Formats: sequence, structure tokens, C-alpha cells
Amino acid sequence: MSSNSKPRILVVDDEPSIREFLQIMLKREKMVVETASNGREALEKLAHEAFDLIISDIQMPEVSGLELLAKVREQDPNALVLMITAFGSTESAVEAMKLGAYDYLTKPFKIDDVKVRIAKALENRVLVQENRRMRRELGERYSFSNIIGASEPMQKVFDLIRRVAPTTSNVLITGESGTGKELVAKAIHYNSPLKDNAFVSVNCGAIPENLIESEMFGHVKGAFTGALFDKKGFFETANGGSLFMDEVGEMPAPMQATLLRALADGSFHPVGGSDAVQSQVRIIAATNRDLEQEIQAKNFREDLYFRFNVISIRVPALRERKEDIPMLVDYFVEKFATQFGKSLKTVSASTIDLLTAYAWPGNVRELENVMERMIALEGGEGLLPEGLPEHIREPLKPRFETLGKELVWNAAGVRLDDVLGNVEREFLLKALEQTKNVRRDAARLLNITMRSLRYRLEKFGLDGGGADDDA
Repeated sequence: MSSNSKPRILVVDDEPSIREFLQIMLKREKMVVETASNGREALEKLAHEAFDLIISDIQMPEVSGLELLAKVREQDPNALVLMITAFGSTESAVEAMKLGAYDYLTKPFKIDDVKVRIAKALENRVLVQENRRMRRELGERYSFSNIIGASEPMQKVFDLIRRVAPTTSNVLITGESGTGKELVAKAIHYNSPLKDNAFVSVNCGAIPENLIESEMFGHVKGAFTGALFDKKGFFETANGGSLFMDEVGEMPAPMQATLLRALADGSFHPVGGSDAVQSQVRIIAATNRDLEQEIQAKNFREDLYFRFNVISIRVPALRERKEDIPMLVDYFVEKFATQFGKSLKTVSASTIDLLTAYAWPGNVRELENVMERMIALEGGEGLLPEGLPEHIREPLKPRFETLGKELVWNAAGVRLDDVLGNVEREFLLKALEQTKNVRRDAARLLNITMRSLRYRLEKFGLDGGGADDDA
């Protein structure tokens, strides 16, 4: 379905009144609607026509809705199907979603609810198609095919990658942990003139301070106890290619000075060596810290910052591009279903809603871990909310069971202000716990301003130990 064409819908139900109701309602919404009175007739139509969405009753004679769903999914694993079920018949609806239905509608219908669910289903289809189209257009190269997003913030990132990749200028990539900074670095390298040479990745924060110079520039035999042979460092290994230096904000001060000299003329001395070694590398640096603040705090050299920051790319946090979550989910479903040898899965609308509502303090990396866990543990084809971690499935769920014990009943009644205060305090604590005590994230999760959050924390004596800025 293109953005300019009308959605094509197939309505399947043995009750003429239901078919007529949905046909009239959907045509008013500018959709093309075909109907079928049973599953067999629907399969005949599907053999000759393509539809963006199928709406089918579960209980039908001859070919049931579940049988129709199974046959449709067998022919087209990406088919989008909404099931219709009678009020109270949730077991069959859950079974349908396990078989790969996107969502279900409950009779008797509420018009607004039907419109919203159909709109969400079609929106999801467009996002999935857009995801696949973009990945085809960007080619099979490792770099771009693994960066997913159609949102405006990600389009800016893609545009910068395309513009900077043909050059050999140094690049500074900023963004929170888990946003995909290394993927951006690889995208730059593998679409650059250096793509046939080495891409070397080093985490500056993971190397002990007493070993970092040796790891970066190598050493000669006998330079220190345990140096039994000459060893090339990252700079020499990456000669002619790209050196990705992650977490450069963690680099100790002495190493910053040594690195600055190496970047100035491309030469350096291995530890214990007397001869200079030449190495021409493109530096792609990354950090989750604010280096300008680190400069003000005297923790990072300003001259080194300018060496890194010839071109800057900021990777947005996942909460800043939530419209990309369905696309990312689709990508991870495909990835892990293949990895674990499981049948292609679908994700229910309610699961997508919960994933989209969550704040994702761990960004794309956290989403990837959640999807891997769900697909590894779940059976069937549909991923339901029950497979999500509790903190995503029931966000900000306070411990209401303890509140009843705290009620003070007397002749004057209950102290309502105390009860409401307890509830508010529980929500604050849960939000801080869920965001790892990062107050800015907690405020976003609670949909309040930072000023309001500070006031409430002070009100309940919870104002110590938190961080206002993103970690």
C-alpha cells in the first residue's frame, strides 16, 4: 500500500449485518472494501486479489477463522489479519494472536475502537513496508542495513552519514549508551574510500590506564615485564583504514596528550621504541558524555576535542524517535526468529503499544535484549504482552497492596491526603527505579516537568542522590 493509494480491506463474516456494517463504515473512511461470507470464499478472493488488511470472524462454518488465518499466514507470512470475536471469548482471540493475528475486535463493536485498531494495523503495515524498502534501497552493505529508522531524527543521521562517508575527515559521534554509535561508525567506514582497509574498534573506557598507551601504539620486546615480543597497537593495525575510538570521554589525561601528538603528524613511538612509526588513519570517535562540559571541568583537552570534532553526528535516544519502534521490532523479530530457528513471528498490537509507551533508558540495545528474550522463550507465532518484562508490561505499577495497611480509620474517617501522598510517593520511587535514578528520564516517564519533579522529590524527602542529566 502506497501513501497515496486507498487501503484495500477484505471483510469475512457469515453474518450479513456485520459485513454490511464494516463495509459502510470503512468506505466512509476512504477505504476499498471487499466482503466474503465464509472462509472458503475468502480464500478464493485472496488467490486473485491482494489486500492490505483482512478482518475475519473466528466462528464460521466450514472454514473457521482460525483455519483461514493459518492458510493466509502460510501463503503470506506478512499478511495483516484482525480477528472478530464475541464478547467474553478471549481464549479463541488469544489463540488467534498466537497463530499470527495482529489484533482482534470484540462484538458488539464500538465504532471509535474499530477505527483506531484498523488505523493502527494499517499504520504498522506501512512502517514495516517502509523499513524493508529502506533496507533494500540502502543495499546489503553491513553498515546501513543494520541501522533502522524512518523518523525525522534518523533521516538526519542517514543524511550526515551519506555526506561524510566519501570524505576521510575525523568524525565525533555522540549519543546515549545503547543508541547504536558503533553502527554509525561502521556505516561511515564501509561507505568511504577506506572501505577495503581495516576497521579497528577500541573501547577506551575498558582498557586499564597502565596498558592504554601500549594497546594504542604497541610496544617493543622488553619494554616492560611481560613484553616478550613486539606488538602492534591499534593505530598501526588500522593504518590506511578507520580507527573507531569508543567512549573517548573516559580516556585518562596523559593518554590524551600522547594521542594529540600522534594525530598532529600521524607518527608515534611504540612503548620502549626509539623509532617513530607512521600511520595514516581516519579517527571516528564516540562518547556518551558531554565533552564540552568535560572540558569545562578540566577532564578533557579542548585541543583534542577539536581534533575529533571535525564533523559531528548525534544519534538520537530511542525515546526521541518512538515512531521507529515498530520497525525495530520487525527487524529484531526477523533476526532472532532466524537465529533460533523458529517460525516467523508477529507482534500483537497491544505488545507494540506497550513497547512504544516504555521510556527505554537503555535505548535500542535494551529493546534488542527484550526482543531476544521474548523470541527465545515464547512459543507459537504471536508475541503477546505476557512475554514482556513486568516493568514494561505494567509500567509504574505501585505497590497498592501495602497501602490498605497504612489507612488510619477513625471516627472522623480516613486521612485521604495521606493515602494520596503514599500513592504519589510510590509512583516517584518506581519511576526513579525504572530509569536508574536519572531524573530527566523519570520526569519524561511521569509526563511532568523537571521543576515539578524536583518539588515532589523535596516534598517526600527523596531529593538526594539523583542525576538531573542523562547518563
